[in-house]
Amino acid sequence: MKPLPVLDPKAAGIDVGSEKLHVSIAGDAPLVFGTFTSDLEALRDVLAKSGVRSVAMEATGVYWLYLYEVLEAAQLEVVVVNGRHVRNVRGRKTDMQDCQWLATLHAHGLLRGGFVPPAQIRRLQDYQRLRADHIVGAASQVQRMQQALERMNVKFHDVISDLTGVSGLKVVRAILEGERNPARLLALCDPQIQNQKSAVVKKSLQGCWKPEQLFALRQALELWETFQTKIADCDREMEKLLHELAGPESPEGGADASALKLAPAKAPNKNTPAIQGLQKLLARICGGCDVTQLPGLSVHLTLQLISEVGTDLSRWPSEKHFVSWLGLGGGQNQSGKRKRSVKAHRNRAGRMFCAAARALAQSLDKALGGFYRRLRGRLGGLAANVALARKLAQLFYRLLRFGAQYVEKGLKDYEAKVLATEARLLRKLAAKQGFTLIPNAAS
Repeated sequence: MKPLPVLDPKAAGIDVGSEKLHVSIAGDAPLVFGTFTSDLEALRDVLAKSGVRSVAMEATGVYWLYLYEVLEAAQLEVVVVNGRHVRNVRGRKTDMQDCQWLATLHAHGLLRGGFVPPAQIRRLQDYQRLRADHIVGAASQVQRMQQALERMNVKFHDVISDLTGVSGLKVVRAILEGERNPARLLALCDPQIQNQKSAVVKKSLQGCWKPEQLFALRQALELWETFQTKIADCDREMEKLLHELAGPESPEGGADASALKLAPAKAPNKNTPAIQGLQKLLARICGGCDVTQLPGLSVHLTLQLISEVGTDLSRWPSEKHFVSWLGLGGGQNQSGKRKRSVKAHRNRAGRMFCAAARALAQSLDKALGGFYRRLRGRLGGLAANVALARKLAQLFYRLLRFGAQYVEKGLKDYEAKVLATEARLLRKLAAKQGFTLIPNAAS
């Protein structure tokens, strides 16, 4: 049997834990280090003294992140692998054996590292994910406010569209200050609500005012306000970082004046970061490419995508690799004559593209909306959503990798192309059967 060539005789493998790090160089006897900062620095020095140039480790929770940063700063190549892809043969499994197995595989060039964003993008990712957690926490407090009102049979949250809007907050705060008169509470609402819903709002503001539920309502409101403060703090930190990533703006107004022509701004939702000129900042970070020109991608969603994948998509050789990494490509597993499809796991960025596809599916004048509805009739809504998300991801890749601009031609142009394709296939099928199609003169 031909032996496997050793591509890197000094390759190292690290089994990462919360309290101990097991390190093996070229599959030799492991060394054990702690996880304090001084221990990580000692590990770095040992690797440098041993002539190690490349290190492999599994992505274990969040424990690997700081170690990755220490080794990255030491100019070492760090390969972060999926633990499911490097499983050892069945038998005893220990941390000592795991690091030796990783080092052995890495020395023979059998490991393929996953995508880890650059340091600045990782900072943006941390801010963005923390902000998303605060949004989830704020939403849970809104639900508690609604529950407290429901327990008092106050149906105000069912009558208005948003309890945390201007009118809703004014009424809730007035209730907590002791106001119980429905007419005076109605007067705090927006004039449009007073004109269109005055009777039903008055009825909804009648209930039994239980002290324990008023207490719960006050607590939920205070926590919601705390989350809003924390979200605003995240926005300020992200704005500073985005300006660092964008770099100084030239006196002419940016990189290339033609490249920074921004698409018409889409209507922001209530969770969009309060950052001045966010769309222009993102365009400068993307090298003059305005990602929001793609249908379904708002400024907020663009910020979320950039925080997950960065702006340099050359890490993926082609758009097929990118789509596969997102979990939108599917796959097959073949053994002999047996074939079965493999369900792909969609990561955060893949789920974001699916969310954009769900919003775009409701559009009545976009070509991609027509694409979704055509597939939905044949394959069902779930498959059509994934197909549309995959198409959006491909457009995203082409825009950031090659600068390919997207031009919206509209639903009518797309439907005309579909009809032309169907007519061509019909003519081909008729010719195969020896027939000739004759267009209807009336049409």
